[in-house]
Amino acid sequence: MHTIQNTKAYWQKTLDISAKALKIDVCAFLLDEHQQMCFVASNQQILDSDLIDLQQITTPVINAIPLSKLTTNQVISITHKQKQYSIHLQPLVDDYGKQLGCFCAIYSQLLSKDFNLALIHLTVDSLQHSLSKLHSQQQQYQSINLQNFINAFSEHIWVKDLDGKYIVCNQSIENAWNKKTGQIVGKTDHDLFDVETSRLFIETDNSAKSARKPIVVSECEGTDPNNNRHWLETVKAPLIDETETIQGIIGITRNIGRHRQNEKQLLLAESVVENTINGVLVTDRDGNITEVNSAFTQITGFEREEAIGQNPRILNSGKHDTDFFAKMWNTLLVKGKWHGEIWNKRKNGDIFPQSATINAVYGQDDTINFFVAVFSDMSKQKINEQKLENLAYYDNLTQLPNRVLLRSNLQAQVEHAATAQSQLAVIMFDVDFFKHINDSLGHDVGDQLLVEVARRLENLSHDYCHVGRLSSDEFVIVLNDLTQDEMLASRVNHIKSLIEQPYRFDGISLIRMTISMGVSVYPHDSLNSENLLQNADTALHIAKQSGRNTVTFYDSAMTMNSVEHLKIQNALHEAIQEQHFHLVYQPKLSLCSGQLVGLEALIRWEHHEYGFISPAEFIPVAEKTGLIHEIGLMVLRMACYQGKQWLDNGYEFGRIAVNVASLQFQRRNFIDNVAKILQETGMPASCLELEMTESCMMYEPEQVISDLKRLGDMGIQLSVDDFGTGYSSLSYLKKLPINVLKIDQSFVCDIPFDGHNTAIAKAIIVLGHALKLDIIAEGVETKEQAAFLLENGCDQAQGYYFSRPLLASVLTSQLISSK
Repeated sequence: MHTIQNTKAYWQKTLDISAKALKIDVCAFLLDEHQQMCFVASNQQILDSDLIDLQQITTPVINAIPLSKLTTNQVISITHKQKQYSIHLQPLVDDYGKQLGCFCAIYSQLLSKDFNLALIHLTVDSLQHSLSKLHSQQQQYQSINLQNFINAFSEHIWVKDLDGKYIVCNQSIENAWNKKTGQIVGKTDHDLFDVETSRLFIETDNSAKSARKPIVVSECEGTDPNNNRHWLETVKAPLIDETETIQGIIGITRNIGRHRQNEKQLLLAESVVENTINGVLVTDRDGNITEVNSAFTQITGFEREEAIGQNPRILNSGKHDTDFFAKMWNTLLVKGKWHGEIWNKRKNGDIFPQSATINAVYGQDDTINFFVAVFSDMSKQKINEQKLENLAYYDNLTQLPNRVLLRSNLQAQVEHAATAQSQLAVIMFDVDFFKHINDSLGHDVGDQLLVEVARRLENLSHDYCHVGRLSSDEFVIVLNDLTQDEMLASRVNHIKSLIEQPYRFDGISLIRMTISMGVSVYPHDSLNSENLLQNADTALHIAKQSGRNTVTFYDSAMTMNSVEHLKIQNALHEAIQEQHFHLVYQPKLSLCSGQLVGLEALIRWEHHEYGFISPAEFIPVAEKTGLIHEIGLMVLRMACYQGKQWLDNGYEFGRIAVNVASLQFQRRNFIDNVAKILQETGMPASCLELEMTESCMMYEPEQVISDLKRLGDMGIQLSVDDFGTGYSSLSYLKKLPINVLKIDQSFVCDIPFDGHNTAIAKAIIVLGHALKLDIIAEGVETKEQAAFLLENGCDQAQGYYFSRPLLASVLTSQLISSK
């Protein structure tokens, strides 16, 4: 039967932790020999002052319940000092289901449905584990005698009397000396060993007698029965009776090779800890600092002497609430480890971010001996992340939100308008004949003009107005909370008038210019933020076609009733049915080696009546009419057949890249269709690359990640096409299982002479490599562009400078044969 005292020692820590985590009072009982529940312990610091007499309150309540009726999750109510309490009961059982006691959680109100049952179960498990462990320890006692005792040890153990005769030895002695106990007991060292050895043994016996305490008498190398070399240590101690009289000598020889190795390991570990660039902090189980390394001092400013004995609260920055630390300690105590980011404070008061890992180190009794925290200063990393984020979300010239952030803001405003049932307008405008300003006054003046336009827009920016720069001289304004059409018209005219005010720069005559504006309205023109932006762009295009210096409101007829659109739409159906499309392949080259690393399959359409129709013309029509799905699969199948043919003929080409449209990728059966085509054509998945735009990956992020992983698991390489023109976030991008980023040709154009494109291209290369992705640039047309990309670490490139897209028949002669 477990005693109250030794059980309480096992339970006290668990009950204190449980009470603190649940923020209630708890207690535990054990069954005594009379089958009565006997109070064992409660949390040491009672939270409810009315429950100071907790034992007297709960004991009669628990014993009033028959053991057979004590079930899991039982709840009873009591009233004490005019307050109502709910007692949640959990029986404590052993491994065989036998009832041993009871756990109580006491709530100072009626028990709610959202109490932390999981933590209660965790507490019960811990209490039951302690009982089981204590019981095992009590069962381990058995009667033993001295000979059995010393025979249980691998060390050499012997005892001599005052005459130097051996009176007992263990079996390890027999094995080491190759003698039976009967040949040893009763003999002296002179009887067993040579003169020199016996003299040495007797001298060390006398040294132990003189010292009247255990002493190390020798350390030497020896061999075991298997002739393995090891290091031996011999310790001798006098046998002293209760009258302080020496009765003999006891000797122990042990293999200390492992201890010596451990000493070396400890010295090595100490050296590693002291010389690591990460800060290391060690505390005892109560949280008092016992050791720090030099990196801790360098990072925090606290010297070792200042930190030892202190609590880690000396680093508390005040930026985290109590819930943060409660969750951290709960994770640490339950799982034994916590990792995360935390803001701490240096000795000089500076607050800094750090990445920390805290481990609980347990002793042999499964209790925590101490905690070890390893942390690094993230200050520089956070600064770099902020710089990257600024490059990713803000225009480098004007510091206005760029396309990425603007689209995000627009989506948020659309959601707000849907909730508020209000209107919003998307206004897109650009400067009329901006190219003439650049050509006549220079790009520096053009940049000054754009910066001034941005400044005027920022003066407009407030709660109901968001602005951003898309590219070059193209800007977007989002007006929200519109209540009537007259308000929209008034604001649009005011903005146009404000932007068109004359511009004056030092040394330059007054610049007067006009702007063209396109406007789309939510919810009239679309409920989708992307479509609103596209519709505003369409309206802007019409405004420029109409002579510029005007405001055009979007009309669906601008797109859907276009004669050209209908002509291409009808021709597309025929082209798909008659298979009028063909493919050309543009080589992708390694910038370092100049070797071919892959090909991009590009669709071409030669119509018998209209002649060559550019993909830029028919692909948008195909996407709007849904024909893109059939065209996309047709291109994939044609490319795979051609790739398999090249492979069968022994030609090496790396990977064939096939573009995937956003609507095509969103189809649920897209991945199945890819697998089917690979199987049908015999094309190895490892020779296929799929290029997807950022917009492909913006719907249902979790589903996109899952789909991309399925494609990657097949062996297909995945790349993000036209990177930088979409609106994916960095936090989302790093989660995508992709392999390649392709720099859009709009950023390659005019480098290295255009400072904006140069900065963007460099940023994309750095960002991609930080995410461990390969970088390829498209649209490389000049030697200067290729040299710039190579110098800045771009991995691959394609474009007219290297090769135009070629027919398969022409390209075959340029491929390297592996035969």
